Amino acid sequence: MPRKPRNLQAGYSYHVTTRCNNREFKLSKRECREVFLYAIKKALDKHQFKLYALCIMSNHVHYLIEPAQPEDLPKIMHFLNWYTAMCFNPMLRRTGHFWEKRYFCDGFPPSDRERALNTLRYIHGNPKAAKMRSGFFYDFSNYGSYERLTDDGLTQWHPAFLKLGDSLEECARKYKGFCQKYKPKEKNTATRCHWGSKLLAGVHLPESKSSSTREPRKRETTEEQKPVLPRSLSPLLSVPGIRKPCFN
Repeated sequence: MPRKPRNLQAGYSYHVTTRCNNREFKLSKRECREVFLYAIKKALDKHQFKLYALCIMSNHVHYLIEPAQPEDLPKIMHFLNWYTAMCFNPMLRRTGHFWEKRYFCDGFPPSDRERALNTLRYIHGNPKAAKMRSGFFYDFSNYGSYERLTDDGLTQWHPAFLKLGDSLEECARKYKGFCQKYKPKEKNTATRCHWGSKLLAGVHLPESKSSSTREPRKRETTEEQKPVLPRSLSPLLSVPGIRKPCFN
C-alpha cells in the first residue's frame, strides 16, 4: 500500500524521531555520535532549516525541526538518513538498512507555546527517562544551550523559550524549573501477544510416531553428501578492518 502523504504546514515545528533498524544500539559509540553531528552540520548547510532541539540516544534520535519550506522536511530527513547510513555501515562493518522504518513526525504551529515547551522538555528529558542520567545535562543533547545560554553551532532557541521571560537569564531559569518538574512516564514493558501466537493456538499438529514404531533409517554418508562451505561465504572468514568514512 502507498504511504499516506504527510500534512506539512508552513511555519510549523516538527518533532522527528528516527530509530536504528531492529532497535539495535548502533549509536552507542562516541565516534558514531560525533559523525552524526557532522552530518547534521552538512544538512544545515544544504537545507538552511532551524534545529531547536536534538538528542542522540543509543538506538534512536530526536529532533525538533522547523524547515524553511514545508516540502523541505522529507529532503532533510532523506539526506540525514542516507548520509549517516553510508558512514555508519562501513564504520560498524555491516550492510543493509541502518534505519528501521519511516521516521516519526508530529508538527505544531508557532502559536502553540505549551506544546513547544513540552516537546523541548520531552526531547531533553530522554536520557533521564532512560535512566542514563540523573539530570538533564547530556553530551549529545542541546539542553545545555538552553540552561547555560551557550551556542553549540548547530541549534538555536525556540521562540517559545524566548517568551518565558524579559531576559535570556530569566528564560533559562524558568526553563530549568520547568524541566525539574518533569516526571517521565513509565514505559509499558509487558509482552504483547503476537497475532501469530493466537492463530497457532487453535492449530492441532498431528502427533508424531513414537521412536519404537519408527522404521530404522540408513545412515550411509558418501563423500558427495558431506556439507561444503559455499564459496560466496569465504569473504566472511576474514573480516577487514574498520574503514573510516570519507567526507569528501
